[in-house]
Amino acid sequence: MAERILMAIAGLLAALILGIVLFWQPEMPERPLPRAIIAAGGDFTLQSASGPVALKDYRGKLVLVYFGYTYCPDICPTSLAATAEGLKQLKPEEQARVAMIFISVDPKRDTPERLKEYVDFFHPAIVGVTGSPENIAEIAKRYGVFYAEQKVETAGGGYVVDHSADTFIVAPDSQLVGKMAHATPPDQVVVAIRKYLNQP
Repeated sequence: MAERILMAIAGLLAALILGIVLFWQPEMPERPLPRAIIAAGGDFTLQSASGPVALKDYRGKLVLVYFGYTYCPDICPTSLAATAEGLKQLKPEEQARVAMIFISVDPKRDTPERLKEYVDFFHPAIVGVTGSPENIAEIAKRYGVFYAEQKVETAGGGYVVDHSADTFIVAPDSQLVGKMAHATPPDQVVVAIRKYLNQP
């Protein structure tokens, strides 16, 4: 009985988040990175449920990179739902040229298998990856991402992870060229993707 109640609550929360994503349309334009920051980012290799994943594997595609975690109560689901809705609005030939990598900032709890189950809920083009805490910290630093564990008052001594919520845009030549703010509306996700897909 308790499990059914929890499932019902989870379903209502998912519906609420999707409703917010579809109908709340604040102005959150894509932000090109200043020239001094464009050199940040770079290649990385992390572990997915299907094996190692490197950014260089996607050379020739536009890649969206997001740092988050599967236990995130609201920020990650909202951003992923909005971005996934934007991906669905692309033409099939555009979708074939776009990928998204979800990097866990909670490697203690997020296994590759858990990440796959989580990202598959949003869109099949999203790949969830993790690595050692040291590896994640080094990659996050290069991308200018902040994250930190915050303890919460629970019987099990749980924690949440505060983290940056921008989605990074890596051009087909593997250069970090821009980022989208948290919960950028789907139509603006499409505009940002097409801008960099169509650059010579």
